[in-house]
Amino acid sequence: MQPRHTRLKEPLVHLTKRETPGFAASMLIRVAAFVLGMLVCGLVAFLLVGKLQKEPGRIWEFYNCFIKGSFSTERKLWSFLKNIAVLLCIALALTPAFRMRFWNIGAEGQTLMGVLAAIAVNFYLGGKYNPAVRWPEWSLLVLMLAAALLAGAVWGLIPALFKAVWNTNETLFTLMMNYVATFLVSYCLIKWVPSGSSSLGKLSSGKFPTVFTGLSKPAYSDYLVIILIVLAATALIYIYLNYTKHGYEISVVGESVRTARYVGISVKKVIIRTMIVSGLLCGLAGYLIGAGLDRSVTTDSVGGQGFTAIMVAWLAKFDPLMMILTAGVIIFLNQGADQISTSFEISGALPNVIIGIVLFFIIGSEFFINYKLNFRKREPKEAVR
Repeated sequence: MQPRHTRLKEPLVHLTKRETPGFAASMLIRVAAFVLGMLVCGLVAFLLVGKLQKEPGRIWEFYNCFIKGSFSTERKLWSFLKNIAVLLCIALALTPAFRMRFWNIGAEGQTLMGVLAAIAVNFYLGGKYNPAVRWPEWSLLVLMLAAALLAGAVWGLIPALFKAVWNTNETLFTLMMNYVATFLVSYCLIKWVPSGSSSLGKLSSGKFPTVFTGLSKPAYSDYLVIILIVLAATALIYIYLNYTKHGYEISVVGESVRTARYVGISVKKVIIRTMIVSGLLCGLAGYLIGAGLDRSVTTDSVGGQGFTAIMVAWLAKFDPLMMILTAGVIIFLNQGADQISTSFEISGALPNVIIGIVLFFIIGSEFFINYKLNFRKREPKEAVR
């Protein structure tokens, strides 16, 4: 009796790794994901917002809110560019560490320490603490910058030392240091504001100078300074990572620590140096927030941008130039959601849900960039005898 041969059935769908897709193909997939996410957002809004159910034609107004949120007035446009600049600066700070596979989750705390250091210098030397001691504005701004850079660098150096010497988990270490930075800000506010209000208020000194008044209204000239500083930082970081020896060493350590050691690269030195650079950029972002925008400090001065910047850097594949685009998309969605909340009188979490849906589709598109779905081919029917 001959044994029966059973043929294994192929699965209906199986995954295969794509060859490295070109830039145009990758961007086409991301754009398609963004458009699909926006369509789903419109459907969700139609189902949940009563005004849209009563007047379905207003769905176009829903989409128009994203344009109005960033581009309807000059003020909103400048706010859009300023928000991109600050978020981009923090994302740039994360990029060297992430390229080295050092998962720095502490940009929130490092930036907050930069804000705190800048405001501390302003508080003690700008006349708020002692009116008799008031430094000239230009020297005060320079000292604020130096203090912010130093504070950010120190806050980045601490986890780097522990990683380099004792091989601690950098993700947990940098994450917990965010809370330490928040507690330090709370302590300083208690010391500086004896009334117990924990609100320092906007300081009168330490303000960015007004420039290019012929091209921009004085109210927005501070934003222009911030934007120019961040653009310069973007160009420098791009050159640093792609055309310098330090950038090459960062890439080698990120690819393989053993290979780096084999070719004579000091891994400990690279970790420490790179995290100092990361901390310096976070300190710069803190300076821009403290001196260029708020001229004050609270525990929410950074506003979660340290965590949002992780997504900005990852979506751009740690390319400083691409981060301009990814940061722009994030800010575009945020300001559009705020406009939807105002135009449709929506309170609660719906605007955040809308942002989350679009980001879900954008992040999910990375799967289809790296993998493709293969469906089982239909087998031909056997000829009937």
